[in-house]
Amino acid sequence: MAAKIEEAREHIRAAEKALKTGLLKWKPDFDCAADEYSQAAQCYRIARDIQHAKEYHIKASEFYQRNRSFFHAAKALETAIIVGKEISSTDEIYTLAENSCHLYQQHGSGDSGANVLDKAGKIIEERAPDQALKLYQHAAEVSATESGQHQAAEYISKASRILVRLGMYDQAVDSIRREIGFHQEHSNTGAIGRLTVAIVLVQLARGDAVAAEKAYKEWGNNCEAAEMQTIEQLLAAYDEEDRESAKRALRSPFIRHMDVEYARLATTVPLPEGIDPMPNAGVRENAASAYVSGQVCMESVGFHESDVDDGVRENAAPSYVSGQSRPEQSVEGATAADCHPAPPDDEDELC
Repeated sequence: MAAKIEEAREHIRAAEKALKTGLLKWKPDFDCAADEYSQAAQCYRIARDIQHAKEYHIKASEFYQRNRSFFHAAKALETAIIVGKEISSTDEIYTLAENSCHLYQQHGSGDSGANVLDKAGKIIEERAPDQALKLYQHAAEVSATESGQHQAAEYISKASRILVRLGMYDQAVDSIRREIGFHQEHSNTGAIGRLTVAIVLVQLARGDAVAAEKAYKEWGNNCEAAEMQTIEQLLAAYDEEDRESAKRALRSPFIRHMDVEYARLATTVPLPEGIDPMPNAGVRENAASAYVSGQVCMESVGFHESDVDDGVRENAAPSYVSGQSRPEQSVEGATAADCHPAPPDDEDELC
């Protein structure tokens, strides 16, 4: 190890000498200095001095850029990312990846630039998923411009899964739509069918069953039989507010064998509220008695209004006739005087 460290120092001294100018050397030799720094970085890497290895790879990239060797400059930054992935912060890795991609694009190697973004995204995805998301999205843009839609679909697929994991469902829907568009360029119906199930799940997680049904109507013709059966059962359960059917559909084998993020999403999708059955009609305990009219009450004991009328007519006193005396007959224990007021004694007062 000590020998390699000493060798690295020799390369550093050679690089510094190449950068000096003199009477007969008016311009520094950036290309030679960059090569020496790159070799010094390799020696430090073998000696397991990761910090110095990363540092001199970055320094080599600087002088390659000054010599307008953009490909070698980008490659040096890519190597610095890989060497220092254990000791570098996520911000530093993100910055190095973006710079490396930019240099690859300047050289005309957009595919290599998208590849370095993908590598950096994998390194920082667990620690900083939001930054990895940006790297994957940028990689998809670069790949779609430089090469083709197939590789771009893979990068945007990683971005979609991160969005689902972070619970950013609105952006996840847009990302999945874009992914479907990439697959449509190559008529990849199998991938579109699987993504149709994914976008239905995301829409249901958003609480929008109508949008889920629209997505199925738009891309459902690309689904296979198992996918169509799962989606139709799921949408029917939400349409009928059937919680048990929705649970069975979300636990279907097809959904359980999807990508991890979508399988986990199925366990968190809000179920329909369900419709409670109507309560049976009955009498509540300790409830106040309902109002019953007097007529109903008399009829309940076998006493009808017709009986009352007939009884009154049979036992009623005759009506008052002028000039005749009123008989003192009782009506069910009452006298005629009690039922009707007595007429005045004087007929003149009556007139």
